[in-house]
Formats: sequence, structure tokens, C-alpha cells
Amino acid sequence: MNAVQAGLAANPSLPPELLDRLTEAADEEIAWKLAHRSDLAAAQVSALVTRFPETAVLLAHEGMLTAEQVDPALLPEAALALLDTGAGPGEWARRFAGDTDVRRRVRLAACPGLPPDVVETLVEDPDVEVVVELALWAPADVTVRLARHPHADVRSAVANNEATPAEVLEALLTAQGLPPALHCSVCDREPIPFVHPPACARTDCELPPGAACDGSHGSTVFRMRERALRNPAVPVDAAARFAGDPVWWIRAHVAERPGLPPEVCRLLAEDPAPGVRSALAGNPSIDEEVMRTLAADTDPSVRRELAHHPHLPTALLGALAGRIKAGTALLPCIARASVQDVARLAASPDPAIRMLVAARRDLPAGVRDMLAGDPDAKVLKNIAPHPGLTGTQLRTLVEQHGERVTAQVAANPGAPPGLLADLATRLPRGRKALRVIAQHPAAPAGALEACLGDRRARVVAARHPRLPVRSIVGLLADDDQEVVEAAAANPSLPVEEMEKRLP
Repeated sequence: MNAVQAGLAANPSLPPELLDRLTEAADEEIAWKLAHRSDLAAAQVSALVTRFPETAVLLAHEGMLTAEQVDPALLPEAALALLDTGAGPGEWARRFAGDTDVRRRVRLAACPGLPPDVVETLVEDPDVEVVVELALWAPADVTVRLARHPHADVRSAVANNEATPAEVLEALLTAQGLPPALHCSVCDREPIPFVHPPACARTDCELPPGAACDGSHGSTVFRMRERALRNPAVPVDAAARFAGDPVWWIRAHVAERPGLPPEVCRLLAEDPAPGVRSALAGNPSIDEEVMRTLAADTDPSVRRELAHHPHLPTALLGALAGRIKAGTALLPCIARASVQDVARLAASPDPAIRMLVAARRDLPAGVRDMLAGDPDAKVLKNIAPHPGLTGTQLRTLVEQHGERVTAQVAANPGAPPGLLADLATRLPRGRKALRVIAQHPAAPAGALEACLGDRRARVVAARHPRLPVRSIVGLLADDDQEVVEAAAANPSLPVEEMEKRLP
């Protein structure tokens, strides 16, 4: 791939006439980059799709491709892409419903809003792969019919479809009220009983590891159950029946289900599998009693999940703050805390709690300034990017705490250009702060040129529109092709330099 042309393909300042030239000369990789542009003319879109039909999916989803630009006989992939966005005419759908290429019928089956007669044709398709795809996306009335399909893989796809009615999902979970399935992808291929070995040596084998069937379509039915339990439309009481399932990840799917009865939540909170307790800790409907149990959990993944719970009481932060790795993440309980609670938590003797408060970006000025003077480096790292801090406060943080906070200070949207320049010119290479400075909107030219000396910051600085033109042009000959592409994509690159590098 020509790195200069790849960068120009993404350059927002590329003039229309040069965009024409690049479109005509594009190879496949350049074509994909051009397809991401929002300023393509109709003729340029048509040229891309004609030469590279695979770009049609992206162009259609971006609203750049219209039905008038596509002949389905010549550009079937483009036509299917438009059908997928709902912008293709019904006669195209009828055409593809009878296509001899099963891959096209599969793609059609995933399209929304298909005409009823096309849906009927796909329901009766002789290839089960087409019907499975239809079952994944079909409206409720179709899923009701497909839940009784003789192929277990079709039923499994119905279980995954969120349009499937609750009573149908319950029937799939319990296997009650439905005729038994007659086939699955395993017994379609292998004589039963069959268990697919994890280290299968056959190069033509398409079955996943663990696929098995003894006539009851075991692995497919198991997957169907998993899918139904993950489906938000499954009834709570139907899901709760599996809270004692011997397979822990089945119990974990149950634990994620909102609206579980309190007694089921209490049972799952004591589950021996950490994955189940962790899933429960993220369930938005657990009560405070269960939260207290989980806050004392010995597994870090459980405590971490609970810390991000949307309804965690701030009173439980003390039990979690020093036992989780929240980093710079803003916890929901901090985000929704009242002004009074924020002030109380910011004054906590526990630096782990103060660090969590410092991650909030709309702190009252008094709280913000108090935390900016905190003695704990973890607190300072979180407060340094706060947009309300003044240049003087940011300089003080750097002077007092040095490299421990430079990257966070450099990330502050209000960091003065002079401070960014000072940091860039005195920081040793390899420091994260240089990469942060290289992408700061206010970074001055001198700071950006200093960042070019760092291998990892160089590619970031090469994209910055404030980088001096002489440096941008010079980087077009850099040994690192990623740097070359970044410089070519820089909107400050002069048009005459762009023109020189196009065929």
C-alpha cells in the first residue's frame, strides 16, 4: 500500500479534483479508506463500487450509495447492501430469494423489512443456513412458526432473536409444547453418537469444538438454552428455574437477568463460582442486602463489577474503594452523588475514596481545588485533567510532583500552550506525556516538533494540524510508513504537496 496515498485518502482537505484522481488510481486498501469519507460525489461512489463491490456495504450504511446507482445483475453485493439498509426495492429482494448462490440468500435473510412473500420463500428455503439466518432477525410472527422448525439450529437462532415472544422463549427453554427437533448441524454431518474432539485434525471439518449429538442434539440444545437465557425477553420466572443448573455459566446468565426474585439473588450471591457472583454484581435490580454480601466478596472481579453498579449506595464505597482497581474510571455512584455527598466523600481520610471523587469532571470549585492540593499522588492523577483547573494550578502540580502527574496535566483540556511546550521540551523520550501532548488541540508548534523526537509520539504529532508545514512535508519521507500516512492525512498539508504525490 502506498502510505502517502493512504493518508491522502483520509485527508479532509483533499480537493475534489484530487479526490477524483485518487479514486481512479486506488487499489483495494485505498478504496476502503476512501469509502469512509463523507464528501464523496455520486460519480466517485459509483466508481468505487464498480471497481470494488465490497465497499458497497460501507457506502450503503453511510448513506452514500443509492438504488439508482446500482444494477443488481451487475453489482449484487451492492444491491444486497442497500436491501440491508432498507433502501433497496422489493423486486430486488424477490430476485435474490431465488438466487442460486446460497451466500446471497443468507445475506438477504438478514435484511430488515422484507416483503411477506419473500419471507415465505426464505422460510421454505432448502438450505438450513438460510433459515437459520432468517430466524435470527425475523419479526415475532415468523419466530413463532420457526420455533417449531424440525432443525434444532433454527430453533437456537429463534432463541437468540429479541423479537421472539416471551412464551416462545419459555417453550424453547423447557422443551414443553413443541414437537421434538429432528436434525442438528452435528447429525446432519456425522453418524451418531458423535462428539467432536477439541483437537480435530480434519481440515474440512466445520463443527465447533465440543459439538455433540446422540440423537437429542445435545450441544445445539445447550446453545439454544444459553441464548434464550441471555435474551432480555425471556420471562424472569423461566430464567430463575436455572439458578441451580450444574453448569456455572448457565447460572451466570441467570444472574444477569434483571427482576430476579430476592431469594434467587441471595442464593446466587453465595454461588461457589466467581463468574456467577460477578454477573450478579452487575445486575441492576439487586437490593442493598445482596450488595453488602458482594462487597465483602473475596474475588476481585466481583468487587470490581459491584463498584460499577448503577445503584451502589455511597455508604458501601468504604468497603470497596481500597480493594478495587478503578483507575481513572468514574463510578456511577460518584457520578450521581449529590453536592453534599461529593463534599463529604472528598473529605474522607481514605485516599482511595478521594481518588474516586477526583475522577468526576463537574466538581464544585471548592472541592476541585481542595483535591488539587491533596498529598496523595493517586488523587492528583485523577484531578489533574479536571477542566476547571487554572494554568497556575497545573504548573504547581508539575513542579511539586513531577513525572507522576505530567501525563494527566498534559491531558487537561485547559492546559496552556506555554505549559505544554515546557513539558514537551524537557521530558525525556518514551514518556506517555509526550503522546498526550502530541494530540492536545492547544499544543503549539514548538511542542509538537519536540514530540517528533519520540518514536511513539511522532505518529500522533504527524496528524496534528498545528504542526509546521515544513515538518509535515518532511515526514512524508519518513522511514516509518505509519508516520508517512499520518502526515499525508494532516489537513494542513499544502494542496501543491498533495498534487505532487498523486498519479
